[in-house]
Order: sequence, then structure tokens, then C-alpha cells
Amino acid sequence: MLQGVFDNPAFPSRPKRRLPISKKLLVPGLCALLLLAASATWLFSRTHVMSLGSEQQMLDSGVYAEWAKGKVIVLIRHAERCDRSDNPCLSDPTGITVEGSQAAIEVGNGLQRLGLGDAEVLSSPEYRTRQTAHFIFGKEVASRDWIGECDRDFTHAALQSKRPGVNLVLVTHSGCIDHVERQLKVPGGERSSEYASALFVSMNNDGKARILGQMNANEWRKVVASAGK
Repeated sequence: MLQGVFDNPAFPSRPKRRLPISKKLLVPGLCALLLLAASATWLFSRTHVMSLGSEQQMLDSGVYAEWAKGKVIVLIRHAERCDRSDNPCLSDPTGITVEGSQAAIEVGNGLQRLGLGDAEVLSSPEYRTRQTAHFIFGKEVASRDWIGECDRDFTHAALQSKRPGVNLVLVTHSGCIDHVERQLKVPGGERSSEYASALFVSMNNDGKARILGQMNANEWRKVVASAGK
């Protein structure tokens, strides 16, 4: 009976409303745009660590310009550990290898090219870092306990220790460098520091830090040679 009523032309059924094709595409298209925008925001909030393996990259990164203004913090990982290598030890088994000492000398030659006259140099109190610093700078350097304490407060301590107009060089550990990179939003896949590598960080006038790039120990000789031409 009811079926008959609704089949009666006097009671026509209400036609279903259909969205125009353009509106059908609008919702998923908008979602895709929002997703793309979120992805782009995430990507641009990440920090890419530039390689500083050539004279041109040193120029492009701004290392030379920032160094001349005394705005740079250099975080240097200690050279190759004797207790984690089959290479000959230099002396004390808690120190670095012979190969590590040679890498440290290369780093020192590179830093001398930049100029250390107005730079402050400090080391972690660990023997391997003090030994590395000795070969980099050709002398004993002062050590501070906090430079070997690789916790979440390390970045703050490093930034607070930087004096205006004076570059700061810290000989430290991979864990400490990793904390700095985390704080400056470097993705996990890019957070790595080889033995005797140097991470260059610039301090802006507003007190904020940004990464200029990273130099591996074996790249210093090439940069020094290029700069001398």
C-alpha cells in the first residue's frame, strides 16, 4: 500500500542533490593542499648541514665573513680514539691514535688559515679531547667540565660562553655536537660527526644560532691549498 502511494505521480520523489564536479574535487583537493603545506613547513623548518669541503663552499656558507666578525662557534670532535681502533695508539690508551694526531694537525693548519689571534679555545677535560686540542693548537689549552657534559644543557652553555666579537673553538665529543644539531633542528639522518670534524655555528646579533656547515678532517688540506693559490 505504501509502495503504491510513493509510486503515485501525485507524490513525486525528491531528486537527490548532486554536487557539481568542481565541488566534488574541491574537498580532496583542499586536503591535499593542506597536507602539502604542512609537509613544506616541516621541511623548511629542518636545517640542512652544508659540507665545507671546498674553498667555494666556505665562501658560500659565510664562514669567512662571520669569522671576520667574531661571530662563530666551532665544535670539534676529538680525533680517533685509541680504545676503539686497531690503529697504533699515540701513547695513553685513553687518548687518541697516531693517525688521529695527524688529523688534528690538519685541523690546526686549517684554523690557522682562518686566524686564531682573537679566538678563545677550550677543551673537554677528557684526555682524548685535551690531547686532540694539543695537536690542533700546538699547546695545552684550558678545559671546562661542561664541554664534556653532553646533555640537553650543553647547547645553552656553549652559546652563553660565546663572547661578542670573539670566535669560540670547543674541542668536545660527538654526543655534545649531536645535542647542538638537535637544538638547531638538524634531521636525524644528517646528525653525524666524524673524528676531528668541525661544525661551524654562527651567532646572530639577536643571540640566535644557525649552522654554517661542517668540515671533515680530511678536507682541511684541500681548502688550505685552495686558499693559498
